Amino acid sequence: MISLDDTDKKILNTIQFDFPLDVRPFRELGERLGISEEEVIMRLERLHEKGAVRKIGPVINRNSIGGISTLVAVNVPDEMVDEVAGYINGYPEVSHNYLRPDQYNIWFTLSASSEERIREILDELRDSTGLDFINLPTKRLFKIGVRFNIR
Repeated sequence: MISLDDTDKKILNTIQFDFPLDVRPFRELGERLGISEEEVIMRLERLHEKGAVRKIGPVINRNSIGGISTLVAVNVPDEMVDEVAGYINGYPEVSHNYLRPDQYNIWFTLSASSEERIREILDELRDSTGLDFINLPTKRLFKIGVRFNIR
């Protein structure tokens, strides 16, 4: 577990929903928090290396801009988990990839420009791994906002 000081906590709490949309966002964030741009960058790099921050970037609703997204599940033998995860993570269309303790142990979100591209990716993954991927397209979206209060 990573140790967080008060400044780390302030950075993490701020970037969740109030990341500066600025040419120099880390400078702006530093000004808000009373630290330098360099310190913000250094701290975020450390938090990323330690796994506290996975990614900083926009969440784009693919469906609203003409794309499609789906949830995919696959039953992967334990000895193939890292290999299969590597194939899955090789696609920029994959935004989330999780290992779960169940029969279908790898679950991931796949967003693409079309249903054809989704099928193409799943066919390529099937060909590469020899496994059957279950496509679970969204029927209805229930979006919740999650904000972690880091203390």
